[in-house]
Amino acid sequence: MLKDQIPSNYENRNLSEVFKELQAMQHQNSSTNAKISKKVKKHNNKIKKEKIKSNNSSFYFNTSFLHTISKLGIPNLLLILLVLIVGIATFSPKNNIFAESYAKEEVPTEASEYELNRHRLNVQNIISENSGMDRVKEQVEEERDVEFETKYNNNPTLPKGEEVVIQEGALGKDKVNVVKTYENGTFVEEIILKKENIQAPVEKIIDLGTSEFLAKHKVHIGDIMYLLNDVTLKSSTESNATDVAEIKKNLDVKLLELPSEEWCKVSFDGIEGYMQTKNLTSSYTTPSIVEKNRIQRILIKVNIDMELNRTSGLTLNDYKKIFTGISNDTNKIFEQNYTVFYNMEKKYNINGIFLASMAIHESAWGTSQIAKDKNNLFGYGSYDETPYESSFEFESYAESIETVAKSLVKYYLNPSGTKIYDGETASAWYYNGPTLQGVNTRYASDKDWYKKVYSYMEMLYNRLN
Repeated sequence: MLKDQIPSNYENRNLSEVFKELQAMQHQNSSTNAKISKKVKKHNNKIKKEKIKSNNSSFYFNTSFLHTISKLGIPNLLLILLVLIVGIATFSPKNNIFAESYAKEEVPTEASEYELNRHRLNVQNIISENSGMDRVKEQVEEERDVEFETKYNNNPTLPKGEEVVIQEGALGKDKVNVVKTYENGTFVEEIILKKENIQAPVEKIIDLGTSEFLAKHKVHIGDIMYLLNDVTLKSSTESNATDVAEIKKNLDVKLLELPSEEWCKVSFDGIEGYMQTKNLTSSYTTPSIVEKNRIQRILIKVNIDMELNRTSGLTLNDYKKIFTGISNDTNKIFEQNYTVFYNMEKKYNINGIFLASMAIHESAWGTSQIAKDKNNLFGYGSYDETPYESSFEFESYAESIETVAKSLVKYYLNPSGTKIYDGETASAWYYNGPTLQGVNTRYASDKDWYKKVYSYMEMLYNRLN
């Protein structure tokens, strides 16, 4: 039996079983060999008899043939021999010259089958291979980690594709009793006899965002968004819901809820209500909306009762935009002094647009005689009886602007004791509130003075749009 024909379970038999199998195989091989030997001997005797007979019948032919050859001579013999060799090499298949004669002397079929089993089992090798194998089994009890599962929940209040971990997962523990098998120190297999869970794993929970609206604008619930149009807040998402508030274009709202992709709940300066999402945008989607919102936030505070003892919130560029190119400013007095009004606002905490509107009203855009002759844009110091003669004269428009700003802050716009500038406090001699109407009470005899000044304020503020 060949080595690769050894049964696969052979390595698991003990030594005594191997010897018994070998004895049986040797007995079988001896019987087979004896039968084959008799057949081979009989066949060979037959071949010998045929050869003797053949030799006797060809003896005369061989003698005659030798006599003929002796007459040809050595050169002719060599030439004939050369021709024969070339012919044999040309027309005969390689390595098959004597194939036919050799085939006549092949051993019978039984002998061929015998040749297949000519390799006997090497008992010594089998014993050596099995005695060198170190196969060990051990039984152990140990703790093993148990993997946790991950659960995904669709969340319509998160941007589509965004994931938020709601609960972190944790590994569990199993106590296992196991038999492990090693061969030559290498782990081969194991059989688990018993498994007991001693700590359950904690599931990991992840919210998966599905909102295309939030994803488009790169925002989350609680972020600031901006209005693309004038909007009326509703008490609910119903078509017949009552109105809650009117909100102007470019103003900002806080996103509170997203009941659907079409409707959302927002907060505007503490007022909550519902509106359609199509009217909203973000700084990501519309970058210019942020600057527009800043201006709009300033404009919504502009009203006739606004407090004037605080800054306007405008930048120097805003002042430049407001005062540049006004057709009524024929002498460019206000265009050339916009930085002065801005600086007065910062220095004395007074609304610079109010100060400029007051100067426009009192000087008729700087065209009055007092304004042209005395650089006095406010008619400061004048009385109704002698307005020109009693009015103050200044070296520049800037000086007249600062003088009036200080006077308003100290006497008209702040309650008594209010800290104002240069360590001084407000005297409040003519204080009746920090509004246009409050200033009007003691500043001008014209009862509608405050309305006229406010009309200029509105015009100047609206130039921001």
